[in-house]
Amino acid sequence: MKRLSVIGSTGSVGRNVLRVVRQFPERFSVVALAAGRNVGLLAEQVTRFSPEVAVVLDGDLASRLKEMVMGARRLEILHGLDGYRVAATLSSADLVVSAIAGSAGLLPTMAATEAGKPVALANKESLVMAGELVMGTAREKGASIIPVDSEHSAIFQSLAGHRRQDLKQIILTASGGPFLDKSPEDIDKVTPEMALCHPTWKMGPKITIDSATLMNKGLEVIEAKWLFGVPEELIQVVIHRESVVHSMVVYQDGSVIAQLGLPDMRAPIAYALSYPERLPLGLPPPDFVDMGSLTFRNPDPGKFPCLALAIEACRTGKTMPAVLIAANEVAVDAFLHQRIRLRRIWEVVHRVMTRHKPVSEPGLSDILEAAAWARLTAEGCV
Repeated sequence: MKRLSVIGSTGSVGRNVLRVVRQFPERFSVVALAAGRNVGLLAEQVTRFSPEVAVVLDGDLASRLKEMVMGARRLEILHGLDGYRVAATLSSADLVVSAIAGSAGLLPTMAATEAGKPVALANKESLVMAGELVMGTAREKGASIIPVDSEHSAIFQSLAGHRRQDLKQIILTASGGPFLDKSPEDIDKVTPEMALCHPTWKMGPKITIDSATLMNKGLEVIEAKWLFGVPEELIQVVIHRESVVHSMVVYQDGSVIAQLGLPDMRAPIAYALSYPERLPLGLPPPDFVDMGSLTFRNPDPGKFPCLALAIEACRTGKTMPAVLIAANEVAVDAFLHQRIRLRRIWEVVHRVMTRHKPVSEPGLSDILEAAAWARLTAEGCV
C-alpha cells in the first residue's frame, strides 16, 4: 500500500490522481489532501479518502472546511504555507504528488525534496522557476522526481534502459491548441470561452490558455532541461495535432524512441504513482488503422511568440524564468477576466522581461522576489 500526499487535489491533475486511487484501493491510500479555495470539493474528497491532514489557502477557508467535515475522525485541518509544508513533508507519506497549479507549487515541491520525499511532479513551474535548486536538493537528499506531465513522462519512459551519453535530441510534441490554423487577426478576436475549448486534452483553465499560446510548450522546454539534464538547444518542439505521440527521444545512431497513447492523463499519472510497475487501467491503445496517419510540423513563431519568449528566458537563465512564469500568470488571468485580448499575453510578458535585470546564481529568496516584482510590473502593464 503506497500512501500519497496530494498537493493540489481539487485541480485537474489532482482529481485524476484520485480517480486512479479509487480504481486501485488495494494499491494506494491518501494521507494528505491540499487544495486552494475549492472547499466544497475538498470536503467531498476528505469524506471519501479519510486523510490525516487537509490544507486550504487561509484561516477562513479552514473554518468553513471544519464545519463541512465535522464527522471526520483523526483529521487535522491546516492552512497557508505552513499547512502546505506539513502536507509535503508528512512522515506517513510514501509519495508526494505536486499538482498544485502555477508558481504556488514551488515551495511545497522544495519542502518535499528537502525532506527526501519521492515526488510525482505535475507542477512544471517548480522546475521552470528554480530547476537548479530543486534538482540539486533532490540529488543531495536522495529524493526521486518522477514526471507526471504526459510529455515528460514520455521522455522518461523513452530514456529507460538506454545510456544517457547516447542521447542526441529530445522532441517535445504539442497539440497546437484550438487556434493552430487561425490567422493572427482571428486570434485577436478570441474570447476566453473559445480559448478554453482544447481540441484533445481536458485541463484546467490556466494550462489550457497556455496551450493556446504555446507558452506551455515553452515552459516544458525549460522543465525538460532541468529534469533530464539536457541543454535547451537539444530540445525541439513540433506540432502533432493528434496528441498520440507524447514525445520522442533521438539517439546518436539515428534511432528514435517514442511513447504513444491516447490523450488521457490517467496513464502518465498512474505510471508516476506505480513506477516502475504499470497498472491495468483499462484504457485502450490508439487505433492506428482507424487513425490513418500521424502528422508533424514546425510551430509558426509569428503566430505563437510566447514559445520564443519562454526559450529566450531559458537561455538567459538566472531569475528570468521566474519572471516569465509570474508575468504570464498575471496576463493569463487578465485574459480570462476579459481585461486584455489573447495575443496581448505575449506583449505583457515581453514588456516585463525587458525591464528585468536578472540576478546571477539566485537563491530561493531571489527567485521569489523576482516573481513578486514581475507580478506587480505585469499588473501595471495590464
